[in-house]
Formats: sequence, structure tokens, C-alpha cells
Amino acid sequence: QVQLVESGGGLVQAGGSLRLSCVVSGGTFRNYAMAWFHQAPGKDREFVSGINFSGGSTNYADSAKGRFTIWKDNAKNTVYLQMISLKPEDTGVYYCAARAWTISTNRGVFGSWGQGTQVTVSS
Repeated sequence: QVQLVESGGGLVQAGGSLRLSCVVSGGTFRNYAMAWFHQAPGKDREFVSGINFSGGSTNYADSAKGRFTIWKDNAKNTVYLQMISLKPEDTGVYYCAARAWTISTNRGVFGSWGQGTQVTVSS
């Protein structure tokens, strides 16, 4: 059974930065496309960024472009999300998710999820 464990969230002032990590166990990480989703309080879980199995292809939500960077380290079974220039609207729980091979922005096609890590950006 695939397990995903996120870490790296916290409280940061607007303009600050955080690096989220997601360690995957119980599967063949190099075959997984990974994604990060954001759930703000009272809102649906939304796509932030994704990366394909090889790490050679990435995509970002418009809100993340230019501020967030995703990459995966297949040797460490870990996917990262570097977030800079954080804004109060980035506040919420960040989840990582895994699926086979290809990127998707649709949360419904991801079969494996972590428990989430809280990010709070103060103004």
C-alpha cells in the first residue's frame, strides 16, 4: 500500500518562503507522477503543481507560476514544493498525491494522498 507523508508546513509572514516535502513509501516512486493540491479554509481542494514520473515535465496553476517550484528526487522517494513570495491567500492545507506516470490537474484521478501539511501566511 502506498503511503505519502507531507512535511514542511508552518507559519510564515507574507513574502516569506517554505519548502514542502512528501515522502512516498510502499510503491515504485519512479513510476509515479506527483502533484500538490491546496485546500483553503471552506473551499475545495485545488491543483497547485504537478510533475510527471521522470521529472521532465511540470505544470503549475496560474496562482503558482513564478512563485512555486516542484521537483522530485527518485533516489529519495520524495517530491518537493518550494514556495516563495507567499501570500495570505496561500494559507491552507497542502496535500501531495500520486498516480501512475502522467501529470493531471484532476484530483479525482489520484489514488493515493497524504494527510496534508498546514501552511499559514500572515499579512
